[in-house]
Amino acid sequence: MTVRIGVTGATGRMGREVIAAADAHTDCDVVFAVNRSPDDETVAGREVEAASAFDSLLSAREPAVVVDFTGPASALEYARGCAEAGVAFVTGTTGFADDDLAVLDAASEDAPILRAPNFARGVQALVNVVGEAVRNLPGYDVELVETHHNGKRDAPSGTAKRLLEEIEANGDFAGRTHGREGETPREAGEIGVHALRAGDVTGEHEIVIAGNHEEVRLTHRAEDRGVFAAGAVDAAVWLAGRDPGRYEFADVIAD
Repeated sequence: MTVRIGVTGATGRMGREVIAAADAHTDCDVVFAVNRSPDDETVAGREVEAASAFDSLLSAREPAVVVDFTGPASALEYARGCAEAGVAFVTGTTGFADDDLAVLDAASEDAPILRAPNFARGVQALVNVVGEAVRNLPGYDVELVETHHNGKRDAPSGTAKRLLEEIEANGDFAGRTHGREGETPREAGEIGVHALRAGDVTGEHEIVIAGNHEEVRLTHRAEDRGVFAAGAVDAAVWLAGRDPGRYEFADVIAD
């Protein structure tokens, strides 16, 4: 069965990648693409329509799922629209505040909602193993370094935050220290967090666990944004037709 997909932020870096990934997927059909300022643009030969028409497009084109990579405010508006229409919603947008996540929770009462900071399968594997590494190395120092392109807005990245959650859930830590300057000796139990923004780096996350005269490094490096788009489209196909509720990319991987 072909899954009908709507795409938001269609002229952005990730929007273009999502459309390309959906076009390459044998089970997908992009039925509309929207952007805040379409400017008569086309993506992959497809007309990009105004985001102001989003609600009417949900009704007229009847997508099974919408894939979103925009910004927190826009993503919440799209999520509300999908909830009202009973349309599944997949978002890779990051930078949400706690109140924003509550809005997604509310939307999930009426539609299936899947939010993930990263749709790379390798990142999910990293999330799965970092907790075990921390459990096996109690008392070791932990540092996390993430690098992204110079246009990324939020720091630390959503992926870094997800990794930090997993680290903290599996060890005895006192808190996070973001960067260091001046005389700042390392405190026991702290997790060092460092965000680099340079050039056109797609995304890199490295966790350093050191102690007892040894060092473990766990690294994921994305070499092309297409990997995130392909994962998001896989998630969209998986989510379409499911019951309302909150879902995670780990659910897609595990199925």
